[in-house]
Amino acid sequence: MAIARLCMKVGKRGSGASHAGYIAREGKYAQYLEKGERLEAIGHGNMPDWAQNHPQHFWEAADALERKNGNVYREMEIALPRELTTQQRVALVQDWVTQEIGDRHAYQWAIHVPGAADGKEQPHVHLMFSDRIRDGIQRDPDEYFRRFNRDKPEMGGCQKAYSGLTMEARKATLMQLRENWQAMCNKHLELAQRPERIDMRSYAAQGLDRTPERKMQPGQWRDLAQRKPVLEYREALRDEHCASLTAEVFVEMDARERAMPAAVRKGIEDVGSRFELHETAEAGMQRFMAGFEQHEQARQVEAERLRKLELERKQAAAVRLEQERQRAIRQQQARTRKRDGPSWGPSF
Repeated sequence: MAIARLCMKVGKRGSGASHAGYIAREGKYAQYLEKGERLEAIGHGNMPDWAQNHPQHFWEAADALERKNGNVYREMEIALPRELTTQQRVALVQDWVTQEIGDRHAYQWAIHVPGAADGKEQPHVHLMFSDRIRDGIQRDPDEYFRRFNRDKPEMGGCQKAYSGLTMEARKATLMQLRENWQAMCNKHLELAQRPERIDMRSYAAQGLDRTPERKMQPGQWRDLAQRKPVLEYREALRDEHCASLTAEVFVEMDARERAMPAAVRKGIEDVGSRFELHETAEAGMQRFMAGFEQHEQARQVEAERLRKLELERKQAAAVRLEQERQRAIRQQQARTRKRDGPSWGPSF
């Protein structure tokens, strides 16, 4: 089941370069990869000329030159659907960056795939970006992080995007961001022909009588006594979800029965087949899951068939290309012999 989670964080002066190393799993943070975590993809963009291919230089300069107690970066930490492939998740992140960051801020991102409590993957993306808004003016590091000059922008640094916003405005921005992520994530799930969807609204807004999980730190999660109640709660939610699907099956069956002509309905009752319209919830769910699994198997078989066809097409193209190359070589040799005449061996 796809997870709906997006949070926004800020980093103070002195923490930018370290956090960039953390999300890129560089230096001391490479230990996470040695413990089985996977760094699925990384990227950066909109860097000034002096940090174009070295985002770490940008964050080091920000740590050194931003004003005291100023924010060096903001970060979106977002859960990604484990139901998507690596390529599909990368495409989702790239589309998100294009939509929400565009060409306005210098940014860096990385997709991490650690293990989850259920033994499966827990993919998520860290997207850190500078508060500073790019305005097309070339600046060296000292100039880039100066205080913004509204009257003469070329005499000051880049303007900060979030300065002067009230708490209400910041909250509204975050809520809009969550709505945008819900729309884009569900769009990519649909493009991947996956049935899962996310809902970024609170339980109350969804009309659900549930208690949100309390956030736990990694140290707390490693404690089995603290982790067990959360896992039991999640299992109960899954059972509730299955029961909801079962109820939908019954509603659909009842609607189909009501839509039948009276004569047909009476005939079904006369032969004692009415029970087939009200079979047990377990049987209904088994049919549902069997149908879903058959669809998934068929999809995988078709994908493998297309992959093999594409491979065969490429191999055939490579063979044709080699044949053309050999033919061209022979033709060139023939033209050379015709031009130079027969060779009678060395002369003495």
